[in-house]
Amino acid sequence: MAEDNRDDDLNTGDLFKDPEGFYPEEPKPTYAEYRTLSGLDLRLRLVGSHPLYGYLLWNAGRTTSEHLERNADKLVAGKDVLEIGAAAGLPSIISAINGARTVVMTDYPDPDLVNNMRQNADAAAPFISQGSRLHVAGYKWGAETDEIRSFLPEPSAGFDLLIMADVIYSHREHQNLISTMQRTLKRSADAVALVFFTPYQPWLLPKTEKFFPLAEENGFTVTKIFQKVLDKVLFENDPGDETLRRTVFAYELRWAPDRLLH
Repeated sequence: MAEDNRDDDLNTGDLFKDPEGFYPEEPKPTYAEYRTLSGLDLRLRLVGSHPLYGYLLWNAGRTTSEHLERNADKLVAGKDVLEIGAAAGLPSIISAINGARTVVMTDYPDPDLVNNMRQNADAAAPFISQGSRLHVAGYKWGAETDEIRSFLPEPSAGFDLLIMADVIYSHREHQNLISTMQRTLKRSADAVALVFFTPYQPWLLPKTEKFFPLAEENGFTVTKIFQKVLDKVLFENDPGDETLRRTVFAYELRWAPDRLLH
């Protein structure tokens, strides 16, 4: 009687194994260097590639960080700080270095982005001011804020400072960003949201700027504090006015007087 070789007949070998190089190699993380005004050298890990541009150290993030350091006594020291759309989290780290009481670094709740923020927070730990607490969390703009407020010493009070660097380019998210501001910014005359941005697509600047009248309609005052032309563009091969693509526009948003808690 012949031996049953059915198992041999079904042995497909490497038929269903993807050939080497079939899938593109996952881009490796890159790093960006940043020297603080006080002379500290920070090395920030950037995700290798991501549709939300977590692999970049944005111009507005750099400019915001410089502004925070120059004005640390007024804006940061002893304050509770929330960064929205943090990517590598440089402004959050600068806030923690300069004596913020609480810092919550957030970006979209994607594991790669959150893990990258956490690694940067851990790497910055030796530089963080004693008494400062730096936390990392995933957060989708417009969603409930219970988790990010839970890091506060007084969760019901809200944050003294919101950092929003290069986030309003996403026009469809304007209302969600404002909703997050309403839920998280302390109802105090001193509380402020910093909204810094660069028009990387200059022809869309009027659409981007619609964020500000929308914020006013929702209870905030808007003050432009400066604009700064940087030495280099972030995306060298992009079209449009180069000067605008090198410019960071800086705004402060505060609660309108009639929206404050008295």
